[in-house]
Amino acid sequence: MELKVYNMQGKEIEKVTLDDDIFGGEVRQSVLREAILAYEAAQHQGTVSTKNRAKVRGGGRKPWAQKGTGRARAGTNRSPLWVGGGIIFGPQARKCRYPLPQKVKRLALQSSLRKKTKEGNLLVIDKISVAKGKTKEMVEFLQKFNLKEKTLLVLNKWDKKVVRSCSNLKELTLSCSSNICGYDILSHHTLCLTKGALDTVTKRVKNE
Repeated sequence: MELKVYNMQGKEIEKVTLDDDIFGGEVRQSVLREAILAYEAAQHQGTVSTKNRAKVRGGGRKPWAQKGTGRARAGTNRSPLWVGGGIIFGPQARKCRYPLPQKVKRLALQSSLRKKTKEGNLLVIDKISVAKGKTKEMVEFLQKFNLKEKTLLVLNKWDKKVVRSCSNLKELTLSCSSNICGYDILSHHTLCLTKGALDTVTKRVKNE
C-alpha cells in the first residue's frame, strides 16, 4: 500500500510504502471499545468523598430519652435525617482504573491506524518546521490541506517553535509519536504524521 508524502506547501514530493499488516486488514471494533473505556476511566480522579454517619464528628450521646418526651425516637444527632448528619450513599473516593495489557494497547493503536487509512483521513508530511513559531504559519499549513475539522498532528520529537505555533489552535492537537494511543487517533477527524513519526509508530505496533 502506497501513500503520498507532501511538504508543508501542499506539494507531493514522494510516496511511502505502508506496512499492509499494520495499515491494512480488519478494524477490530471490540478492541477500540476497550481502549476507549480504559482511557475514559483513567480520566476519573476519584477524589470526591462524603462522610457517612460513622465518619461525622459527634453523636456519642442519645439526644433525649427514648420515651416520655413526645418527640420522635432519636439515637444520635449524626443521623442522616438531621442537619449536620452523615450522607446516605454519598460518593466515596475510589480508583477507576481499567488497565489494559500492552498487547491490547498495540492492537487498539493498529486498528485506529487502519480505520483512518480506510477513511482516507491519514496524511503524511515530510517534516513540520516553522521559522518564527507564529500561529499564522500553522494556520497557513492547515489551509493548504483544507484541514477544518479536529486534526491530530504527530511529531517524531518535540519542537519548541512548532509547539508555540499550535498552542492557540483549538482544532489542532499536537502529540509525539512515542505517546499517542488509539483513543487519541479516534477522537480526531484527521491524523497527520511526519515521516519520522510514521516510522516510530510502525515500530511501536510491531513492538520493535
